[in-house]
Amino acid sequence: MDTIGARPEDTRDIYERKAALYDAQRSRALFEARWLARFAACLPAGGRVLDLGCGAGEPIASWFIAEGFDLTGVDFSSAMLDIARTRWPQGDWRQADMRDLDLGESFDGIIAWNSFFHLTREEQTDAIARMARHLKAGGSLLLTVGPRAGEAQGEVAGEPVYHASLSPADYATCLEQNGMILTGFLSEDAETDRHTVLMARKT
Repeated sequence: MDTIGARPEDTRDIYERKAALYDAQRSRALFEARWLARFAACLPAGGRVLDLGCGAGEPIASWFIAEGFDLTGVDFSSAMLDIARTRWPQGDWRQADMRDLDLGESFDGIIAWNSFFHLTREEQTDAIARMARHLKAGGSLLLTVGPRAGEAQGEVAGEPVYHASLSPADYATCLEQNGMILTGFLSEDAETDRHTVLMARKT
């Protein structure tokens, strides 16, 4: 990952301004399904799932809702959450930032797909500690990260957006320091639109 010009402090504003366009362009093909199923198999039936960076709820949150899980969606963009609330008015949608997450609740599983990697590397280590505190013993974590340490530039509805990643070894170390173990890591998975996926379990 190369150093780039996109700034992490611009991410929230980009999603606020581009919420409708991003949602319209977001793939519903569910290329994520294999990882979602692997993650879900680690959870109790109807268990509590925290979707961090849930956006407008499609397709990740909707998958868990359809599978009967008790889903809580968290995003820092009010515009994205407004769309989710129109789709599931009775859903549990909350505006919060994973960088200062403190819900006072625990969950069977936490997923942050295409959201966690918008944090700086320092913010990621702190966010992992916060996620660990929100996981029940035996709970599972599923993240999309980068394939190697560094910074990169992605795109949201035509605008450059900041991405960052630790190294796989540093993720494993950070997880261990927070009472979790790495249970899966696949770099640039060809079957998942080249996403790099990390799974972990709280011991």
